[in-house]
Order: sequence, then structure tokens, then C-alpha cells
Amino acid sequence: MTEPNIKAVRLDERLIHGQGRLWISNLGVNLVIVANDEVATSHIQQQLMSSLMPESVGIRFFSLEETANKIFKASPRQTIFIIVKTAQDVLTLAEKGVPITELNVGNIHMKEGKTRLTNFISVDASDLEALKTLHIKYHVNLNTRTTPLGNDVGSDFDLNDYVTKH
Repeated sequence: MTEPNIKAVRLDERLIHGQGRLWISNLGVNLVIVANDEVATSHIQQQLMSSLMPESVGIRFFSLEETANKIFKASPRQTIFIIVKTAQDVLTLAEKGVPITELNVGNIHMKEGKTRLTNFISVDASDLEALKTLHIKYHVNLNTRTTPLGNDVGSDFDLNDYVTKH
């Protein structure tokens, strides 16, 4: 089994949108995997996200299980960007053996019961526990860049430190 060529993993509740395209073009990937159980079965969501993709980039909509089962079958020529919707989704992938060394936490919406960490990231106890486990148990480096350039408000928030202390 060869190690998949994963260029980045991003947590963004919006999944693929205008800003997501910026990530795709800057990373220079040729395959995007949207790993989410709900989206894997929703043709409407798949059509909307596919319409935002450049023609030169492939897109797959896999359940978490399917992502874990197929990721090691990727060709070395495939440069992969994985996008997930929740912190629990990323944790599930890590638990199933998907090699994740770094996670970009881009957008977790503010709702009642959540604590705002940056303009774009708000966590509840479940989010925090998943991120903490990713960082401590799976040694995943967490970053909060909202764009691939990383020079925006909130991109300097030390999420690794926060999850370790909370």
C-alpha cells in the first residue's frame, strides 16, 4: 500500500464554495474528495459543488467509510485535497487510518452553545474533544488559515495550544 499524496485536509462546514476554489487552485491538486456521509448520498449537493470545480480537477463524493477504504488505492499521480464538514468527520477518518498530518480548520459556524475562537471558528464540547484527540492522539497539526495565503484575520490563532489547554 502506497501512501496517498494528500496535499491538504480542510474542515469547512460549507464544503466547496468560492473560497474553496481558491484552495484548490493554490494547492495545485488534481483530485478533490468531499468526505461526508450526507453529501455522499445527496445528488443535489453534489451537482452544486461540482459546478464550482475547474474542469481540470476531478471530484469525488465519498462517505467517510468509502474515503478510508479507497484513499490508499489512489495513484501516486493523484494530488489530493480532502474536504470535510465537521471535526468529528476528520476524527473518524483518522481513526480509520487515513493519514492526516495537518488539518486546516477553516469554518465552523457560530451557534448557541459554541465558543467563538476566531471570526470563522466556533466550537462546542464535541468539536473541541474531536480536535483535541486529533492533535494529541493522532499528532495532527491544526491551523486556522482561512485562505491558502494565511495572511488574514484569525490565521495566527494557535489552535494546537487552545485544544491542549481546554
